[in-house]
Amino acid sequence: MPRARIAAGTGAWLSWLAFAFPLAALLLVPAAWPRWAFMWLLAFAIYLACKILTWSVADKSGVSRRRQWEYLVGWPGMNAARFFSTRSNCQPKVPAAAEWFAALGKMLLGTILFWNAQRWIVTDSPIVLGWAGMVGTILMLHFGSFHLLSCAWRAAGIDAPPLMNEPLRSTSVVEFWSRRWNTAFRDLTHQFLFRPLSYRLGSSRAILLGFFLSGIVHDLIISVPAEGGYGGPTCFFTLQAVAILVERSRLGRSIGLGRGWRGWLFTAAALLLPVRLLFHDRFVDVIVIPFMKALGAA
Repeated sequence: MPRARIAAGTGAWLSWLAFAFPLAALLLVPAAWPRWAFMWLLAFAIYLACKILTWSVADKSGVSRRRQWEYLVGWPGMNAARFFSTRSNCQPKVPAAAEWFAALGKMLLGTILFWNAQRWIVTDSPIVLGWAGMVGTILMLHFGSFHLLSCAWRAAGIDAPPLMNEPLRSTSVVEFWSRRWNTAFRDLTHQFLFRPLSYRLGSSRAILLGFFLSGIVHDLIISVPAEGGYGGPTCFFTLQAVAILVERSRLGRSIGLGRGWRGWLFTAAALLLPVRLLFHDRFVDVIVIPFMKALGAA
């Protein structure tokens, strides 16, 4: 018992100390650094702090140190309990060959798009080229590389489902954010944000406040390095909360929101119409295009 208490206390201290990483990135990065380098460092610092937080509060009884390190450095997901689980009912489905090839194909498609967009896109607008680069990056990382990692861990008997779960099939905004898009962020916010807020404020207020706070985090990662576009990401995520409340309302349910083709169209509109608030032009100009140029892709 004393050892368990010491371990729990150590984990708690580490989780709090980990949030010194983003603070250090904000305060200590030289002004002469490229803004894209600052953005990637800040994003990684926040990711590392959140990763350590999820590890520190997870039940690690009977979990080997090797498995804990595998979670910390070898898997970008944020569900430590699921990764550590050894229960028979949590045994993952071994990925078929088709899934491996699909993940590899998405990674290759993203790589090709990122490096060749400058040749394929005939336009004088850097915004269009920057968006192509962002799509290529997401395909390479979230849909491709991370999916391959998921396949590898599940083949090894560890429950690490893909972080992207066919988001284009979403028929509601809540389905998109809770089940299909970047489930690592969903797992993190559900455990440390939405669940505690729902308990204290109720579901509707928790949704509004939770998405508002998520927007602030994205403003920190997107707008602060870009030195502009402030408030755009926060506005985008606030609109997502409003869309969820609309589709859950009596009127929304009566006109078929949250299901079928009407729900799909409403979800697409809620996501795509305001998306340039999230990835605003200032971010594309100051971060994305210079990053692509640094890698010879623009």
